[in-house]
Amino acid sequence: MRHAETDYLIIGAGATGLAFADTLIAETGAHVTFVDRHGKPGGHWNDAYAFVTLHQPSAFYGVASMELGSGLKDPVGLNRGMAELASGPEVSGYFERVMNHRLLASGQVSYHPLSNYLGETEGGGVFESLLSGERTQLTVRRKVVDATYFSPTVPSTHTPAFSIGEGVRVVAPNALPGLWQLAQGAPMPRRFVVLGAGKTAMDACIWLMESGTPADAITWVVPRDSWVVNRLSTQNGPEFFHEAIGSQADQMQAFAEARSIDDLYLRLEACGALLRIDRERVPTMFHLATLSEAEVEVLRRIRDVVRLGRVTAIDAGGMQLQQGRVAVEPGALYIDCTASAVRFKPPAPVFHGNRIVVQLLRAPLVTFSAALTAYVEAHYDDEAHKNRLCTPVPFPHTTAEYVRTMAVNMSNQFLWSQDAALRQWIRHCRLDAFGRLVGSVDKADAEKQAVLARLKAQAQAAAANLPRLLGAVGAG
Repeated sequence: MRHAETDYLIIGAGATGLAFADTLIAETGAHVTFVDRHGKPGGHWNDAYAFVTLHQPSAFYGVASMELGSGLKDPVGLNRGMAELASGPEVSGYFERVMNHRLLASGQVSYHPLSNYLGETEGGGVFESLLSGERTQLTVRRKVVDATYFSPTVPSTHTPAFSIGEGVRVVAPNALPGLWQLAQGAPMPRRFVVLGAGKTAMDACIWLMESGTPADAITWVVPRDSWVVNRLSTQNGPEFFHEAIGSQADQMQAFAEARSIDDLYLRLEACGALLRIDRERVPTMFHLATLSEAEVEVLRRIRDVVRLGRVTAIDAGGMQLQQGRVAVEPGALYIDCTASAVRFKPPAPVFHGNRIVVQLLRAPLVTFSAALTAYVEAHYDDEAHKNRLCTPVPFPHTTAEYVRTMAVNMSNQFLWSQDAALRQWIRHCRLDAFGRLVGSVDKADAEKQAVLARLKAQAQAAAANLPRLLGAVGAG
């Protein structure tokens, strides 16, 4: 068995682990060792479908020290006029550059790809090379960092929860760009059945139609309808100040004035912050998926939407769902988008002895949360205080749970604002969605200063109303 030493062992070289390490080595002289099962950095991005993109602008994703993207707006397509969204291949290439040009080049980082972490021992941990089987005993001088706690599952690596009959064609969305190859061995499908209601399913439906599939050739199985974030409200360029910061003020006003959970969502929709695909249905799910209004219009073209719960079995004649059976023409291609992008685990203390469990501290900014955790680790000693600054934000599973998400978001933001050093770090961190945008406002700009004043006032009113809305959540 080999032996090695490090200050921090990071389990997982995905976006979370990379963002944590980037800030840690910027703030300290610590040595960091990565152990990861993938052959390249980037975690689940290595397994994603080719047409996946970020939900929100590239400008505040990745690691703090290295820009992602060109800073340009998309000139064409369904995101036209808004900040570019890095594609899956772009994100994968970016994380490879982060590892090689930033982390390894610093001399403070060791990286062990294609390695399986076997567990902790006294004073460290053991990992095994998947290629050679050789094991390494790693002495950890400081802490073990779990950057996998909320690792998502993706269609290409998950096991479907439904049975598949003989002769039925079920593929992950990864297979769609290569459909031309089917013409060499099997007839091209004329019916596409998209399974799932999350962002992956939305992406698959949009890709099919944008690639030439008639909307009436698509069957979309939607177990639950979902609210989605209007991407216009996430833009962080100075020309989008009113759409972004003004929207934040509008959202705070909605939280301040809402009388119930249903009333809250209607107010968020009325101010343009949220969208729904089917205007005749009240969604019961909100996972923070983000779409442009143009993308929502494309999805509205699909008329064959099945709302009978989840699929339990597929055979040559059709689908069995939780609430009934649906016949499907032979030869249909089923696209499995049922993998959960979020693992709903109970929050755990971020700092606990010699362990750090990186979690979401401001929804939905995963990499910002990881970077902030590293900053707190580097500059504070008292564990209880560190955990107060890093209270995990629960990811919403239902519409009602979003209220609790926002309550913790706002509580964290208030605590950070009371710490001068941390406040300054956030203000200059590129991963903070709107910090630099707010900080750039000229004090002589009365119009924008009025928007900021309104945001502050409405945030205070929202904080006062949140306990009543939380009570409604608890009662439900």
